[in-house]
Amino acid sequence: MLNYIWLAMVILAIVLGGINGKIEAVTTAAIDAAAGAVTIAIGLIGVMALWLGLVKIMEDSGLMALVARALNPVMKRLFPDVPAGHPAMSSMTMNIAANMLGLNNAATPLGLKAMEDLEKLNKIPGVATNAMCTFLTINTGSVQLIPATMIGVMASAGSKDPTAIIGTTLAAGCAALIAGITTARLLEKLPVFAAKREAEKEAQ
Repeated sequence: MLNYIWLAMVILAIVLGGINGKIEAVTTAAIDAAAGAVTIAIGLIGVMALWLGLVKIMEDSGLMALVARALNPVMKRLFPDVPAGHPAMSSMTMNIAANMLGLNNAATPLGLKAMEDLEKLNKIPGVATNAMCTFLTINTGSVQLIPATMIGVMASAGSKDPTAIIGTTLAAGCAALIAGITTARLLEKLPVFAAKREAEKEAQ
């Protein structure tokens, strides 16, 4: 879907540039943007290497596992429909812990595994359960203790204090997480989803 959106934007820019007689400006802007992207990407290499090295140390030292254990009591309250010893609970906990530590590469496969495990508990295959929706909400509004990617982008762009965003990023992440979970809890209680809940009970 995103590919179609980007294609439409490019075509629209070219058409409007041609209509207004500014096709040269469109071409120049495209070339400048491409050059800027390369510059930023090269600048990211050093910063990202540093942060990825640090988070790898955190992972190997067991810090991620420690965060996962600390999240267990909260996870039980957020996902009452998922049995405590089920693999889905472990996958979700590790995914959230990885996201909190900025380990995006490690978090992605754990998230996919968690959804697969949650599907095994699904009484109506193909229809997202409350646990799935809640997990997706947490993933989307995840709280990052170390926003390594954004810090890298800011450092590459010449920011004098790229780590200044840590506090505001944490606050924004917490606000998004609270709003998302609250919305998910409210929506799952609406009458429009009653039929699905009844079907789940019958399937049990």
